[in-house]
Amino acid sequence: MEAFLDEHRAALRESLEGLSEEEARRSLVPSATTLLGLVKHATYVEKVWFDHAVSGRTRAEIGIPEDSRESFVLADADTIASVSQAHAEACEASRRATASLGLDDLVRGHRLGPLPLRWVHLHVLRELAQHCGHADILREQVLASRPSG
Repeated sequence: MEAFLDEHRAALRESLEGLSEEEARRSLVPSATTLLGLVKHATYVEKVWFDHAVSGRTRAEIGIPEDSRESFVLADADTIASVSQAHAEACEASRRATASLGLDDLVRGHRLGPLPLRWVHLHVLRELAQHCGHADILREQVLASRPSG
C-alpha cells in the first residue's frame, strides 16, 4: 500500500519539474486548481488523513484550513521549492504516524468516525490518483502554451 501511495505522491511533485514559477501557478480552469495548488492541496490531504485522523489533533492545531477548498489557495511566498518540500515533509510525517499500525487498525480522529487504516490508505490513493490525472492535463496545457523552438 505504501509503495502505491509513494508512487503517486512522487508523481504529483514531479508534475512541477522543469516549470517556471509562473507556469506552476498558471490558472487554466475556472476553479483555483493550478499545478502548484494541487501539490499544496496534497499536503493538506496528508495532514487531514495521517495527522488529524490518526492523532486526533484538530485542524487548527495542525495549522490547516477547515475547508478543503482553501488548501488550493497559494500565498505569495509559495514557490515550487517550498510547496514541494512541505509536501515531502508531510508524506514523511504520514509514514511515521502509521509505521506502527496495521491496515486493519482503526484510526479515530476523523469526523467520519473510526476507520480502518486500509480505508484511509485507499481513500488517499484514490485522491492522489485523481489529482495526478488533473496534473497531467494541466502540465500538458502549460507545456503546449510554450513558444515553439
